[in-house]
Amino acid sequence: MVYPTRPLRIAGFLVAMLLCLGNPARAQIVAIGASNVAGRGVSSSDAWPAQLEAMLAAKGRNVHVTNAGISGDTNAGMLARLDSAVPEGTKIVLLDRFGGGWNARRRGQGDQNADLAAIEARLRSRHIRVIPMWWNAVLRNYLQPDHIHFTVEGHKVVAAHMLPVVMSAVR
Repeated sequence: MVYPTRPLRIAGFLVAMLLCLGNPARAQIVAIGASNVAGRGVSSSDAWPAQLEAMLAAKGRNVHVTNAGISGDTNAGMLARLDSAVPEGTKIVLLDRFGGGWNARRRGQGDQNADLAAIEARLRSRHIRVIPMWWNAVLRNYLQPDHIHFTVEGHKVVAAHMLPVVMSAVR
C-alpha cells in the first residue's frame, strides 16, 4: 500500500514557507516618537502613521508603517527602546524630533539633544534611512483642546506632507 503522506508533507511545507515569507517587496517603516506619533486623543487608525500607510497604499506602494509612538516619551526613552522598537529589516524610520525633547524639558530633564543625535546615529549605522516627522506652525490650527495633540485632521495634514518624501524613499 502506498501512503501519499510524504508528497502531502512536502507540499504543506512549501505552502507554509511561502506564507511565512510573505511579500518580500513589502517595505518596513517604523514611526517612532511621543504622543503625536502614538495618536493621543484619536483612534490608532486616525494617527498619522496609519493614515500615511493608507495614503501610500492608495498610491500603489506596498508598505507597512509600524506605529512605535508612546505618549509622554522622551528622547532618552526612545533611545533606550530603539532596538526593540525598530526591528531588523526596517528600511525607514520616521522620527519625531520634537515631542521627546519637549517632554524631557517639561519634566526638567533638559533638551536631550545628545540622545536625539544618538538615535539618528544608531539608525544610520544600521543603514536605516531617517526621515524627520513633518512639523510646521500650521499645525497649531489642528490641535485638540489641550493645545498639544493633533486632531484627526492634523494627523491627516502630517501624513499628507510626509507622503511625497516617503514615496520617493520606497521606490
